[in-house]
Amino acid sequence: MIKNERQYRITKAQAEKFEKAIQEMTRSPKGEVGAVLRKAQREAMKSQLGDLHHDLEEYETLRSGHRKVVALGSLEELPKTLIQARIAAGLSQEGLAAKLGLNPQQIQRYEATDYHSASLERVNEIVRVLGVKLRHPAELRLVS
Repeated sequence: MIKNERQYRITKAQAEKFEKAIQEMTRSPKGEVGAVLRKAQREAMKSQLGDLHHDLEEYETLRSGHRKVVALGSLEELPKTLIQARIAAGLSQEGLAAKLGLNPQQIQRYEATDYHSASLERVNEIVRVLGVKLRHPAELRLVS
């Protein structure tokens, strides 16, 4: 998942490199022994490129403001959902930090560690600042 503009630029550059490498591989001379290996390598690169494009599209959609609903299937998904909500709200890590009165590095640490070091009080504060609302009442079920 792309979390900020720097990661977005890096991912975009990586996708361009993969595209060029795939094109070059397609143009390179074909040998009988290397054909199978070359095809496998090309397919692996295409798969990786697909993953990069998926991440880029997700970030661009969030950043555009067109995605206002982010699904949360479990509490384990909360860190990713908070990051998506920040991006969809049009806030950088620095912007969120400013609204919370924190150093930008603190938000970077929270996001880099999937909010493991954030207290529940801090997570609630972030939720309030982002304007995140639950559409339906949350349920906690005990599983035996």
